[in-house]
Amino acid sequence: MKGTMIVDGRKIEFDKEKNVLEVVRKAGINLPTFCYHSELSIYGACRMCIVEDTWGNTFASCSQLPKDGMEIFTNTPKVQKYRKTILEMILANHDRDCTSCDRTGKCELQELAIRFGIKDIRFDEIRKKLPIDKSSLSIVRNPNKCILCGDCVRVCEEMQGVGALSFAYRGSNMTVSPAFNRDIAEINCVNCGQCRAVCPTGAIIIKNENHMVWEAVHNKSKRVIAQIAPAVRVALGEEFGLNPGEVTIGKIIAALKTLGVDEVYDTAFAADMTVIEESKEFVERLTSGENLPLFTSCCPGWVKFAENKFPDIMDNISTCKSPQQMFGAVIKEYYKEASKKEGKETVMISVMPCTAKKAEIAREEFEHEGMRDVDIVITTQELALLIKEAGIIFEQLEEEAFDMPFGLASGSGIIFGATGGVTEAVVTRLLKDKPDHSAKDVLFKNVRGMENLKEATFNVDGKEVKVAVVHGLKSTDELIKQIKAGERYYDFIEVMACPGGCIAGGGQPIPINTEMRKERAKGLYKLDRTSHIKSSEKNPLVLSLFENILKDNRELLHVHKK
Repeated sequence: MKGTMIVDGRKIEFDKEKNVLEVVRKAGINLPTFCYHSELSIYGACRMCIVEDTWGNTFASCSQLPKDGMEIFTNTPKVQKYRKTILEMILANHDRDCTSCDRTGKCELQELAIRFGIKDIRFDEIRKKLPIDKSSLSIVRNPNKCILCGDCVRVCEEMQGVGALSFAYRGSNMTVSPAFNRDIAEINCVNCGQCRAVCPTGAIIIKNENHMVWEAVHNKSKRVIAQIAPAVRVALGEEFGLNPGEVTIGKIIAALKTLGVDEVYDTAFAADMTVIEESKEFVERLTSGENLPLFTSCCPGWVKFAENKFPDIMDNISTCKSPQQMFGAVIKEYYKEASKKEGKETVMISVMPCTAKKAEIAREEFEHEGMRDVDIVITTQELALLIKEAGIIFEQLEEEAFDMPFGLASGSGIIFGATGGVTEAVVTRLLKDKPDHSAKDVLFKNVRGMENLKEATFNVDGKEVKVAVVHGLKSTDELIKQIKAGERYYDFIEVMACPGGCIAGGGQPIPINTEMRKERAKGLYKLDRTSHIKSSEKNPLVLSLFENILKDNRELLHVHKK
């Protein structure tokens, strides 16, 4: 629908904007919102985006369609009074311990309170304090900071299809909680952290484990190794004023070394191992015709979702460990003799974009000879906090390189961080004639991008291989049901729980929107284009690893189902 609106006396043309709020933002006016996310359904609960029309009526601009000739005002005395009153009422029932809150400085409620000059709260608090839920391995829920915007409820249901959170009770007793007020660890939560990514306050935060890092690096009896996931390098810079997609891997390595980490390696190296093992497994299944389609296994949120909702397809999921877990197992094996000789325990720290990785390391299948593959997971956000806490001036750090022998990765390993990257890497591995980057741009066009479901067919050794790439668990749920109903068929399916893949994981800097996802993905593909190693099996250090440490130990790279 096209037309022209008058916003504060200015004519603004609109075309395909789905509500008045988007037209107002097009006019360069930043109306405040808590409950509005363009990718979710319209809720209209917070009322912060109210505007006034020429008849003196007020309405929530997020839930009103734009109309040709409509005239509105965004900052009349009435509108300003309403907004301030709404803010006061929210703050009256909000736990305002801002100095100790993880969201201080990034809290949308705090920002708006400052913006609108809220100094005094005229209303008494009527809600009693509720217990903080720390049961999850990935997130912490503090219902006392919840402003009932419903963002977490809608993202969990509409984007992830999990429905772990919902509204309970009515009126002044209303809360957001898991069903029957159980702890989050007792329900079907998959630890993806998307609820945390959309929460505007500190009601849902990452479970911070930075204290474990400090303890490890200051313990002389420990050898501390860190691995950095591909998606971290194109997002951490946002915490220090850089643009999404800007690559900061050299500074990240330098920061970790300054913090006291002994060796820093690239998880993209382990992604190369994953490509080799997963492509081998895929060819074996294609040959036998058993347990197809093959689903990828590198996303722990997806694996947990499958266990909860589709246990009958678990044999279709690859037996390959995720790159994080592969790397942990290999590192522990690599340093085993040195650890005995030196009397040092090797501690593996993962820097991940993903909150679900925190839960992944605790799974029983990722323990070998009494040792965890990975000991500590911190997210991109936690690393930023560590850097700031240590007083490191990130922008001034001299870039450093990954340590060897696990610091060299192919472009295929790096693009694991974006949706479609795993598929592209596996297919590239299987093609006899390796495409250059211009050819890849054409060949893999259908598996790149931010569409929820992408499909493509490739010719591998004269056989047509049909693949699907899906991200967001609600879309995954729909796809699996269609496959079960015989409506679709694929040989290979890549699944990522988070929209956009790891670049938009629950542990990444927020806010996260489609444009930021695209820019972060572009950053990874730029690294792929400049990489001297185009395909995972061309990585000489990975090949050396397979010829030596993994020659008789390939089971380290696989989950052995009981």
